[in-house]
Parts: sequence; C-alpha cells; structure tokens
Amino acid sequence: MGALLEVIVLDAAEAEAAQAGGADRLELVRDLAADGLTPESATVRSVLAATDLPVRVMVRDTPDFAADVEALRRRVGELREAGAREFVLGFLDAYGQIDVGATRDVVAELDGCPWTFHRAVDHAADYRLAWDHAVSLGPDTVLTAGAPGGVDDGLADLRELAARQDIDGVALLVGGGLRQEHVADLRAAGARAFHIGTGARVDGSVRAERVRSWRELIS
Repeated sequence: MGALLEVIVLDAAEAEAAQAGGADRLELVRDLAADGLTPESATVRSVLAATDLPVRVMVRDTPDFAADVEALRRRVGELREAGAREFVLGFLDAYGQIDVGATRDVVAELDGCPWTFHRAVDHAADYRLAWDHAVSLGPDTVLTAGAPGGVDDGLADLRELAARQDIDGVALLVGGGLRQEHVADLRAAGARAFHIGTGARVDGSVRAERVRSWRELIS
C-alpha cells in the first residue's frame, strides 16, 4: 500500500500542481519563511475551489508557537466560514512544553474536524513528553521531523515513533527537512505518511513533476 503524500501549498495554482503530481493531501499556509502561518480566507476559498483533495489549513498567527487563544478561535471561525474542514495547529507554553490548555481551547472550535498537531512538538523542551501531550489532545496526525533541526537529526526518534504510532492511535507524518534519500529508511521503519515543502518546489513554486518524483518514490 502506498504512503500518504502531503504537500505544502500557498495558493490555488500550487494546489492544482500538487494534485497533478499525485499528492494525497495539501497543507495550506502563507509565509513559508515563517514556517507557515494562517492563510487569508480568500485564499482558502480559491484553493478549495481549485482542488478536490483534502486541504488542511494552518492555524498559527505568529512565527513562534505562542497562542493568543481568543484571536485564534476567531480565526478558526473565519476559516470554517470560508469552507475549511481540516486544520493544522499546536502551541507551546512559556516553559517550552505543549500548551495543553490553549491547544484544547482552539481545538474546541473545530467541532470535531480532523486536525494535525504540527512541528511545535519538535521545538519543545522535552520531545518525548511533548509527543505524548500532543497525542493526548486528539489529533489524527502528528507532523514531526523528530528534532528541531530536521529529519537528519531526528531519524532515530522517527524510527521509534513509526513503530509505535498504531499504539498511540495517531498517524506519524514525517516532515521538516525531509529528503528523498530518507524515505527508504523511514518506510522500512513503518512510516506511512510524508510531508514536503521545499522538496516539491522549483524556483520557489510547487511543480507537478517534483511532486510526481516523490509520489513514485513512496508508492
């Protein structure tokens, strides 16, 4: 069975290219330089009109992982009004651990929509504790590179998490500095979902042929 391939996109044109290349799901963000922030509602509408793939929309308003809960709850409402039905979020507290309360409060606004806990987990003070806290909050997916520096540094943890994802009841989505040469090792360890950003891009834009090269690799 082929693995899931999720591609980061910024707009409708990139969504169309990712779908043409064989992506299974999209993560919609703005500002890649900030590792992805909440997109505008108009962009959400245009992307949803351009693709029939599942689209997970980022809920993150600042480049750090702090949460202004009331502002983020309003953002979720705006995104849902724009048609968003899947989300990506997760927040850290002042001590560098998962902000369980803030994340739970924002998740409450999703009203049961599926969501991914994103790479905030990689930047926590205690990675394994953060993983457990993230899983406890009810996402169906956790996006992680295994380390703040990316997959190169996190391979050992990713192998272990791939082996226990079914026990934890979440899908491990590997992303963050992921390169094609990592895939065979991770697939052998049991990873079944991969997330690419720059790996799907040529000259800064998502290209169908780049996505297709990943699709063929992980199938």
